[in-house]
Amino acid sequence: MRLKGSEIVMESLLREGVDTIFGYPGGAVIPLYDAYTKYRERIRHILTSHEQGASHAADGYARSSGRVGVCIATSGPGATNTVTGIATAYADSVPMVIITGQVASSLLGRDSFQEVDITAITMPITKHNYQVKGVVEIAPTIHDAFRIANSGRKGPVLVDIPKDIMMAESEYVTQDDDIDCRGPNNEGDLNELARMIDASEKPVIYSGGGVISSGAAEELLRLSEKGDIPVANSLMGLGGFPRDHRLSLGLVGMHGFRETNLAMCHADLIIAIGARFSDRVIGKAEAFGPKAKVIQLDIDGAEIGKNKAVDGYAVGDLKEILSVISDSIEKKDRSMWHNDIIKLKDQKTPFDGAWSAVSALKHANEHFKDSIVVTDVGQHQMWTAQHWSFKRPRTWLSSGGLGTMGYGLGAAIGAQTANPQKEVVLVTGDGSFRMNCNELGTVSKYGLPITILLFNNNTLGMVRQWQGMFCNDNFSETDLGDEVDFMALGEAYGIKGRRVVDHEELESALKWAKQERRPVIIECKFPMDQWVYPIVPAGRAINEMIYEKGRV
Repeated sequence: MRLKGSEIVMESLLREGVDTIFGYPGGAVIPLYDAYTKYRERIRHILTSHEQGASHAADGYARSSGRVGVCIATSGPGATNTVTGIATAYADSVPMVIITGQVASSLLGRDSFQEVDITAITMPITKHNYQVKGVVEIAPTIHDAFRIANSGRKGPVLVDIPKDIMMAESEYVTQDDDIDCRGPNNEGDLNELARMIDASEKPVIYSGGGVISSGAAEELLRLSEKGDIPVANSLMGLGGFPRDHRLSLGLVGMHGFRETNLAMCHADLIIAIGARFSDRVIGKAEAFGPKAKVIQLDIDGAEIGKNKAVDGYAVGDLKEILSVISDSIEKKDRSMWHNDIIKLKDQKTPFDGAWSAVSALKHANEHFKDSIVVTDVGQHQMWTAQHWSFKRPRTWLSSGGLGTMGYGLGAAIGAQTANPQKEVVLVTGDGSFRMNCNELGTVSKYGLPITILLFNNNTLGMVRQWQGMFCNDNFSETDLGDEVDFMALGEAYGIKGRRVVDHEELESALKWAKQERRPVIIECKFPMDQWVYPIVPAGRAINEMIYEKGRV
């Protein structure tokens, strides 16, 4: 079958099972969009308001579904607009394929209109990238891109295609799995790791995003229950272990709970599963788990011992590794250890009973228990991570490694597109929302029933909080004011909204949002002096953490 290069791209996407692409047309991808008209009944295209929104939407699609997200951008500024979204996905190991148009082959290297070397720009933030040199390379390149993106430690792959190659013709040949991109076979003595766990009296599991990425949540639950081992989650690991389980310790790290962090200080064994010992979790490596031996389990051998020295490890597929270890360990009762952890819990709850972001989230959680929750980055992100009771994988979407403000709305679009029957809630702050609120146009265009819970404290809250801690309350350029009327902004896009200032108004608005089943904005007004607690500044030893007098 002889096809144009642009048609081969579409056939290749169909071959990979793609049902949705996010994108924005431009000069270098005109041939691709011309070909798309023949495929619109088989592949849905979501026209975003900006290429960054397209890349975040592909990310949200992938995180919420477990499938590869796909986005398209034109050359030059179209391609560079995807860079933040690509870096976000790379930092959190999200499988994506980004297809960018490029100027014609004869114009490469001539500083041509809208020419940019996107493969060089994205080399540090992609798992792999390609520039296609001929039409016969298109099909095998796209096939390889999907294999690489969705295998081993997952991540984004970029395919750059010059315009003339999209217009050239070639025979289309379907591709077979001719490359092996699986992760390494299990490496490490699993029986020895099981013996280390059996010998431990005070073990803690430190569970990260790798558990979700590998689909190993059931195996983690089995290991935890058989060994009676408490589980702490990294930010990316939320949902990998049910928060309402008796063995759940919730979030660990600088914004983690007091008892969770102190449990790490008293543990004699830390079992890190699909977690990379981020600086936001461990602070100073020597002070994290100072009494504990460390086991690290990961698909990526480069992570072993990178940030924290380990006493035992295994590299490979986490489902297989956890299954073998669970079979090998003894069934234990570690109730004395659990009782010790309970005694570490701080009984003081900031803003308990008062109108606050924390109380608002607890109310929202009651109404949207089974929803997919997406956040932007800032105080609202940490409050949500702490207080939303995530029970299942792929129900929590947030930018962890890169900390990308403006991520949320695009990711919510991707999540709702991938999961049309599920409720999607975006929790965002006024600072983050202002960055990419143009994607309200996409939400409105496709009638995506996203509930936007907008926390408006008229400030860049997390930066302001740090300025209060480290700059003697010198709040420099973090106050935003009331210059944006978010209700009027929503109305401009045909999206209804409600502004609330207390629990009663919020209850009414949440019930309204549930009934509407259409895009809505609920703006919650809060004072700017509400802080995220507890907080352990990065680099400070967890066992030295303190609460500032009068703040809690």
